[in-house]
Amino acid sequence: MTALTGRTIATVGSGVMAEAMIAGLIRDGLVTPDRVVASHPRPERRHELERAHGIRTVAKNVEAVRGADIVLLGIKPQMLAKVGREIGPALRDEQLVLSVIAGATTAALTGILDHPRVVRSMPNTPAQIGRGVTVWYATPDVTAEQRRQTAAILRALGTQVEVDDEKLVAMATAVSGTGPTYVFLVMEALIDAAVHLGFARHVAHDLVVETLEGSALFAKQSATHPAMLRNMVTSPGGTSAAALHELEAGRLRTVLSEAVWAAYGRTQELGDQLEASLAASRAPAAATDGPSAAAAADAGRGGSPAGRASTSPGSPPRRSSAGRTGRGGQGARGTRA
Repeated sequence: MTALTGRTIATVGSGVMAEAMIAGLIRDGLVTPDRVVASHPRPERRHELERAHGIRTVAKNVEAVRGADIVLLGIKPQMLAKVGREIGPALRDEQLVLSVIAGATTAALTGILDHPRVVRSMPNTPAQIGRGVTVWYATPDVTAEQRRQTAAILRALGTQVEVDDEKLVAMATAVSGTGPTYVFLVMEALIDAAVHLGFARHVAHDLVVETLEGSALFAKQSATHPAMLRNMVTSPGGTSAAALHELEAGRLRTVLSEAVWAAYGRTQELGDQLEASLAASRAPAAATDGPSAAAAADAGRGGSPAGRASTSPGSPPRRSSAGRTGRGGQGARGTRA
């Protein structure tokens, strides 16, 4: 028996990440294929999912949602308004909605779906092979059992971390969510440098990838601070010391820090834009109901139980590329399962 035994899971927006979740859940024996239904508008994609995983597929999102206990929402952010209005009326009060939509705050999700039981999560690319890390936040209406179900689902993608403050999901987007981008760029640069030295590209690729993977595993298993590990391999006057001098002169630490802050700022902007577009899409209906209804709708957007990540008290200050000030925010103290 698992937290997902007997539960039916529907995926709306059955793209790469949703398929990774489906594959992980079935691979780990958490659900059987007959308990998964995926919606997708293209027949060829539906057939592909059926052949690969033995699940049921449907063309209509509402058809997938009906009868499901958990709805995985993996659509593109720009499709949230359309799909949200479509499936929102079909959701039952007891259903859980688990979103992997980048930048979609719980205020936006609960508002467009008119549904309180929502989880916002941010997985990363290695989740596609079960080696990712996902940070997630649940609205207060999500039950303890549904939190266990969420942890079980996200564990199929790798490590999962629950946080009790939604702004930490936005921060995680800039660190772990965008993190593979930083790693891949470093990987690419090292491979190019090795080719410049004279290695064949396929040899350079293997040298760099194995070095990065081995170093990460060594750091994880040793549980030693990276600075101490770096000191271990840096001999006075040696090759590492010479290389580090160039990296420090090139402001590597500062550039990485600025990249993380830029990613965080963009995450906040995307969330704000998404909430604004959803508010605008609801405005005509609110206007027809009169000023009092419009005011109530506006109050609902600003007073979500989860709060908006961009305006939560204690959120780190926005930082422009010209002047970086402040390092606000608390460290993540999420729970691991």
